[in-house]
Amino acid sequence: MSAGLAASETPLAEAYDLALVDLDGVAYQGHLPIDHAAPSLASARASGLDLLFVTNNASREPEEVAGQLSSLDIPTEAGEVMTAAQACATLLRTRLEPGARVLVVGGRGLVTAVREAGLEVVGSAEDAPEAVAQGFAPELGWSDLAEAAYAVAGGAWHVASNRDMSLPTARGFAPGNGALVAAVSAATGIEPDSAGKPSPTMYRMAVERAGASRPLVIGDRLDTDLAGARAAGYAGLHVLTGVSSARDAVLAEPGLRPHFVGADLRSLLVAHETPVLADGWWRCADRAARVVDGRLELDRHGPAGLDVVRAACAAAWDVADAGGPVAADSVPELTA
Repeated sequence: MSAGLAASETPLAEAYDLALVDLDGVAYQGHLPIDHAAPSLASARASGLDLLFVTNNASREPEEVAGQLSSLDIPTEAGEVMTAAQACATLLRTRLEPGARVLVVGGRGLVTAVREAGLEVVGSAEDAPEAVAQGFAPELGWSDLAEAAYAVAGGAWHVASNRDMSLPTARGFAPGNGALVAAVSAATGIEPDSAGKPSPTMYRMAVERAGASRPLVIGDRLDTDLAGARAAGYAGLHVLTGVSSARDAVLAEPGLRPHFVGADLRSLLVAHETPVLADGWWRCADRAARVVDGRLELDRHGPAGLDVVRAACAAAWDVADAGGPVAADSVPELTA
């Protein structure tokens, strides 16, 4: 699949058979709904698009996630949720036999997933675990990380549910599971395997579970959601309701780029035009952008909108992929 933007002559909800939907920043923001999310997903479902919610959060049970979505007018069954905990447990079973001992450093969601995979959960490195499964939980402390380090240094296979360095909270960004995993890795000198995004493992498991052939990844973070889509070879829709901005997309390296960009989940319900090069400008509908001497230029000042975002992505990516520079300070904050 090309490293550039893609086109869809029909609404995305009709062009794909399964949407792998991220949660925080896409379907909701913390405990609050995101504008247009619930009705857009309902319309997408009515068009025949199946939904499977895929989250790097390993601390919560699928039933809990489904309950939160349903409370926000997005009716969801537990079977329509795949957590990084479930992906982590599935990854463990690729090397471990049933009944193998696993030291779980994480929340109840990871404990449940490991047990349901037929593995024995232990609480100490002294129990001689064959693996350490590490996921985020706010109650984790130094002693938990130390126990993981002892086990990994002793030869246990280290598997992280995900490696998100930060975690969005109501007060800002806090250390995520990746930061805690990094502490264990720094202590042992051993890099773990990871089941969550941006590894393609969880996406591929989700697609296999759903039996889909044309999956679309929907996310707000380029470094996890959209990087995972690129790694898996799936189309990715970047919605601008969460962490990564339109400016981030313009400056993104190939492995982080989306195939489609939308302001919010209403972008599932429309066709997507791809920019074309004409007279030195990358044009999308009635807006255009180009890069001259390493600096991004827009055709005019004023409200941006998605056409400008798409044209700017095409112009910047074209130059970057040819080995040319694109000055970051020439790329303004673009709003859809």
